[in-house]
Parts: sequence; structure tokens; C-alpha cells
Amino acid sequence: MATLATVHLIDDDTEFLAAISRFVRKGGFQVATHTSVDDLLATVTPETRGCLIADLVMPGVSGLELQALLSKRGVMMPVVFLTGHGDIPSSVQAMRGGAVDFIEKLAPKEQLIGAIVRALERDAETNLARTQLEERRRRFATLTDRERTVLGLVVRGDRNKQIAGFLGVTERTVKLHRAAICAKLGVHSAARLAILASEAHLDMDLPASTGH
Repeated sequence: MATLATVHLIDDDTEFLAAISRFVRKGGFQVATHTSVDDLLATVTPETRGCLIADLVMPGVSGLELQALLSKRGVMMPVVFLTGHGDIPSSVQAMRGGAVDFIEKLAPKEQLIGAIVRALERDAETNLARTQLEERRRRFATLTDRERTVLGLVVRGDRNKQIAGFLGVTERTVKLHRAAICAKLGVHSAARLAILASEAHLDMDLPASTGH
């Protein structure tokens, strides 16, 4: 079952938190509120979908420190910072850390909604990329040891005849291995195999050169 994308709001000002929560919910978003960093950290995981709206200035842990802490924990939700004390250095640091936007608390509410939409779009794109990567790795995991060896040689650019000589098998056997690899990975060219192996960060111990 797919996890719903949630707008996580964190602020130590409970009245402001309640007000902004009502506004965001009226915008049609699912909302979760947090009054402390500990509460947020106990709730979110690397699998959490959505975005985070955080006050830049909070007691104990600042918004920027929270952003770094979440990143270390593998929680990559896009962040939108709200502040009444914004300055250029802080906004630059926030953006470098992956923040989607940096908005003054008194800015028009439509500006916040726009930032949330952008943050959720980025989250959806990131989640799709992560899902595709996991699927590629799942498919690579179905390859036998021999198929992984053949794949490594194909990706390196060796021809069927060279691979056959190296493995001590016939070219027909190599072709059968290549066909099985392509079927399992859902591709039909050596170039695409190389791209998928690279995108999946597949670690292949390539044998010594077979010669060309």
C-alpha cells in the first residue's frame, strides 16, 4: 500500500502551528504537526513521503541543524523554511542543504502553498527515482553468477567470440546467457545494459581483459 505524502509542520509556537495547520489542510493537504524536534524524529523515517515545513529558529536545535540531522538519518524529505528572522546567509545555507524555499512567516499564504506544491513534486520525483533504482537492483539480483560475469564482459565491450573463449563455452551458449540477461533486465542492447548497470551502481568484478 502506497504511503500518502504528508506535509509535516514543526514549530514551538503552538498557536502559530495550529493556525498554519488549518490553512494547509484547507488547501487539500494531509498534515502532521510537531511541537518539538524529538517528536518529529520519532515520527519520520527514510520511507516517509511528503515534505517538512520548519521554523528556522527553534529552541535547542535550529532549523538548519534539523535539516542536517534528518539528512544523516536518511530522511530526504524536501524542506521549506519559515522564519521571522531570515537573512541571506541562512537562506543560502538552507538551499545548499536541499531546502525548496525560504519564506518569511508574514509572507502571503499563497506563497507557502506554492512552496508546498513544489516540495511535494520534488518528493514525488525523488520517490519515483528511488523506486526505479530498487526495481533495477531487484532485477540484477536475479542474475546467476555466470550471467553476472557475462554481463560484466558485455558491458566492457567484449564480443561474443571473446566471451566464449574466456569462459570456455560456445558462442551459442554466450548468446543464450545474453538473452537470459536481457529478459531478466527488460532491455535488448549492450548500451542499455551498461546504462542500467551504472544507474544501479552495480559492483561487478570484471575479469582480466579477454583481448580484442
